[in-house]
Amino acid sequence: MRTLPLLDRFGRVGRDLRVSLTDRCNLRCTYCMPPEGLPWLPDEQELSDDEVVRLATVAVERLGITGIRFTGGEPLLRRGLVDIVRRVREVQPDRGRLGLSITTNALGLTRRAEDLAAAGLDRVNVSLDTVRPDTFQQIALRDRLHDVVAGLEAAHRAGLGPVKVNAVLLRDVNDDQAPELLRWCLERGYQLRFIEQMPLDAQHGWDRASMVTADEIHARLAEEFDLAPASEPRGSAPAELFTVDGGPATVGVIASVTRPFCGDCDRVRLTADGQVRTCLFARDESDLRTALRTGATDEELAERWVVAMRGKAAGHGIDDETFLQPDRPMSAIGG
Repeated sequence: MRTLPLLDRFGRVGRDLRVSLTDRCNLRCTYCMPPEGLPWLPDEQELSDDEVVRLATVAVERLGITGIRFTGGEPLLRRGLVDIVRRVREVQPDRGRLGLSITTNALGLTRRAEDLAAAGLDRVNVSLDTVRPDTFQQIALRDRLHDVVAGLEAAHRAGLGPVKVNAVLLRDVNDDQAPELLRWCLERGYQLRFIEQMPLDAQHGWDRASMVTADEIHARLAEEFDLAPASEPRGSAPAELFTVDGGPATVGVIASVTRPFCGDCDRVRLTADGQVRTCLFARDESDLRTALRTGATDEELAERWVVAMRGKAAGHGIDDETFLQPDRPMSAIGG
């Protein structure tokens, strides 16, 4: 079987595939979508379980993908999630073991963590911006903090580790809570990553001037913790890691806007309706769903994917005066 690496024009090779399983979500985080939600994809436009597994198999066996993260919207809302994980786990890259993870808000994870672990999921990334119930409700517009905490605990018990927590700080909302959140995660053995708020909200209300920057995050943490750059190489990982109080625990800061890491990016995305996106901020997509449903062979699907990858831009261009926010919000792209 011929392998076609996902090589772009700048020498970067795609190894990490993010697969969105749905654009639906059961929270309404203010930096992502409006309170009333969004028009969801019609069922017939969403890839079926079989189609997701087939494209994942093509990515691993023919394109050299070594890690897949299932995203959303909220992937736990996908009824076939456990079966998809089980079937994709059976696919193996030429070398090593395929890494499988999900990014989730953890609502409902208490019921599915053990099944996901048994199906072959390696770990979870959980979105959690605060450990204060009132602030959680202010951001997510739902009183569900207790369910997220329970989901994290269930993932830890099921061995879906290391359990990672992703947090976004919003000015005058939770930007004073960074040390509190880090302390909470350290006490439970979770790995915390702070992410700069990105222009991916459905409302297109993102404002760089009000964004809490990586430097601000670091400064707030340094008021209460001794931080030092971690010695381990960063590679293509998006997070800059810092040891906390001498280690071994670390905290990460993902400076997607102020210190972009596009030059080392190895990620490619597949939306829930079967579109290849080479960047979170791409405005162009390549349609695999139509080819899939009109009889394309695995080799033809792989070749289409390779062509799409050649169109990947050098960077996301947020600092460019011509930058335009993508039409799709984060919930419809997949993180």
